[in-house]
Amino acid sequence: MELGISTFGEVHPDGKSGGAVNAHKRVQELLEEVKLADEVGLDVYAFGEHHRPDFVVSAPEIMISAAAAITKNIRLSSSVTVLSSADPVRTFQNFATADLVSNGRVEMIAGRGSFIESFPLFGFDLDDYDELFTEKLELFLQINKQEIVSWKGNLRAPLRNQGVYPRPLQKEIPVWIGVGGTPASAKRAGTLGLPMIIAILGSAPKHFVTFVELYRESAAKAGHDVSKLQLGISSQFYLAENQQQAADEFYPSYEALMTRVGRDRGWSPMTRDQFEYLRDFGPLVVGDPNHAVDKIMAQYELFGNTRFMAQLVTGHTPHKDILKAIEIYGTRVAPVVRRETGARA
Repeated sequence: MELGISTFGEVHPDGKSGGAVNAHKRVQELLEEVKLADEVGLDVYAFGEHHRPDFVVSAPEIMISAAAAITKNIRLSSSVTVLSSADPVRTFQNFATADLVSNGRVEMIAGRGSFIESFPLFGFDLDDYDELFTEKLELFLQINKQEIVSWKGNLRAPLRNQGVYPRPLQKEIPVWIGVGGTPASAKRAGTLGLPMIIAILGSAPKHFVTFVELYRESAAKAGHDVSKLQLGISSQFYLAENQQQAADEFYPSYEALMTRVGRDRGWSPMTRDQFEYLRDFGPLVVGDPNHAVDKIMAQYELFGNTRFMAQLVTGHTPHKDILKAIEIYGTRVAPVVRRETGARA
């Protein structure tokens, strides 16, 4: 199994134009985190795209290029690229350029986005939410396969025998589909035969088994070899030397994030009891190394996934503790999980 990290780059908003000290510090910390992830042997590091004051990453391709220049082996991805509100041509060019910088280590996770700020920001109508993603994914995949492109859709100007440059070092940019809670997204990924990654956040992992079944059934119906499908699982994550330490250090960041997001979505504020329940019985991988191995392996037994992505939540957690969690993950959790999944495979 491949093991990686994803981040949205939580930041305390500077609240002013220019002189963005907090944003600058957070970007430097992210680069330090991905460099350490590479050094401890993790497989993937992914930057999420958001257009909010509390997240610093709005342009994951730029972060990927910066990370590419200071790492050697780790694969670098978005998580996700909100393709619905982006231009597929420009997005491909950005990822292809980053791939050249990285010596062929770049991937993209495409998704419709869990927030909607990018739609009015870039002038798109939310009524076209589904059609935008379907059409733009189709165009991106065509550009990814062909240097010269002719294409026509409903929501973007057509391309008539036009070249898209530069081309990546890899034959194609690997494209994953990011899925939250929509069965149609799982069906789309399977029908296209693309790798899929599921973000398991607030519900028990077992509730997502039907998504994986739908994904594989759709792939089989479309004539794809199901045995070759790649499946990723993403869960929020934090590690320390013991269970209590991990919970105490992680909870303030988690509570702040879930309460802040919940305020926008009508959720009740997060409580410590809810947090502990999600740690014990839900998807949270927050504890010591043994806890992490058990949680990751339990998901593997459910899904047979080929990749696990640890989503860092860092708003109120000191940077040195985040680095320690990454070190534990790479040196004490990843080797055990790889050994166990390899033996069972």
